[in-house]
Amino acid sequence: MTQHPPSFDRLYALDNLRAVMMWLGVVLHVAVIYMVAPSPLPWHDHQRSEVADILVVLIHSFRMPVFFILAGFFVTMLVQRRGVQGMLKNRLMRLGLPFVLLWPVIYGVCGLLALLFVHRMVRGTWGIEPSLIPPREDAPMWNTLHLWFLWMLMWFSLFTAALAPLARATPSALRARLAAAFGRLAGSAWGFVVLAAPLALLGAGYKDGFVSASGAFLPPLAEWLHNGWFYLFGLALYGQRDRLLARYQRRWSAYVGAGLLCFAVALTLVGLHRDHGVAISHFTFWFALAYNACTWLWSFALIGLFLRYVSRPHPGLSYLAQSSYWVYLIHMPATIGFGALLYGATLPALIKMPLNIIATTAVSLLTYHFLVRSTPLSSLLNGRRYPFTLFRGVPQRGERQSLAQEMANSSTK
Repeated sequence: MTQHPPSFDRLYALDNLRAVMMWLGVVLHVAVIYMVAPSPLPWHDHQRSEVADILVVLIHSFRMPVFFILAGFFVTMLVQRRGVQGMLKNRLMRLGLPFVLLWPVIYGVCGLLALLFVHRMVRGTWGIEPSLIPPREDAPMWNTLHLWFLWMLMWFSLFTAALAPLARATPSALRARLAAAFGRLAGSAWGFVVLAAPLALLGAGYKDGFVSASGAFLPPLAEWLHNGWFYLFGLALYGQRDRLLARYQRRWSAYVGAGLLCFAVALTLVGLHRDHGVAISHFTFWFALAYNACTWLWSFALIGLFLRYVSRPHPGLSYLAQSSYWVYLIHMPATIGFGALLYGATLPALIKMPLNIIATTAVSLLTYHFLVRSTPLSSLLNGRRYPFTLFRGVPQRGERQSLAQEMANSSTK
């Protein structure tokens, strides 16, 4: 079997990681429907489970941070390979154009399905009655929905291009010192605490102790700073990739363990507030610090885990990686629709959740295979079309180099 250069091995690993994180979005948005805690969304099932709450908090702790780290990493790689203008053209074509073309459709479909779901919740029948959805004062009139990541990442790419001349004008000696300082911080045993501290200060200003996405077209400053911190880390990570990625690969299990400890501390602080009436102001910063420390540790752990064990094409993951952009786009309306269909069924939440996840995954992959994979829509989303075949996940021998090169020329979705 042909041996690939280490750089391609890493690209396979990171693309496989991206695919799994994308699929976890399905799990996350299904779990929200069955949470015991108050949901941020107006649609929810009457059958609920604390397992859903745990899944939401757990997945939320690392999923989007990993995406932004990978996004920054691949943007730097694009700049190195194509230049600033090439990177910007790629990002506008892969992020901006799909958003402009598909957001109105997805927004309309999600709105229609949400109205049907809420009507069934309140009236017990199918119907459309906008007045049943109570207005939220803090909700923007027009919402980017789950596509907020595309919207924000597109602007981060524009900011990166705008600041590139400043970076080039910085004396090389200063750039070298900054790179060395970043390497020490990102590779030190306590670097995650330093990285978590600014996020904890931002999160302390939120009711739940962490920054959550508003979906606004003009998000508050805290969202730009929070997500930008991970994106900036990814930008710098590319320059230190040989040493830092090797470190994450060697120590992934230690990062998992340390993250579990921080996660347990965060949950303990929540329990003190809930069960013993400790004022939230007394622990919000410390909760946010523990939670964001966990975020960094698990992000490093996941990167290292995939580099160690999933650095080659895998039958399921290869196909999931190719379909991940499409799954990301359409999974939200599917979770709402299947949630509405399951509403009222005499089934426990722990049965409804996997049914919704399986149905959403199946519809997403089937529509990708038959409507996207070999059509111009695939060129829009992924930069290439695939020949129409029966289901096949692993690239054939002749395709493997081209797939690795495609990863090198693309960035995280």
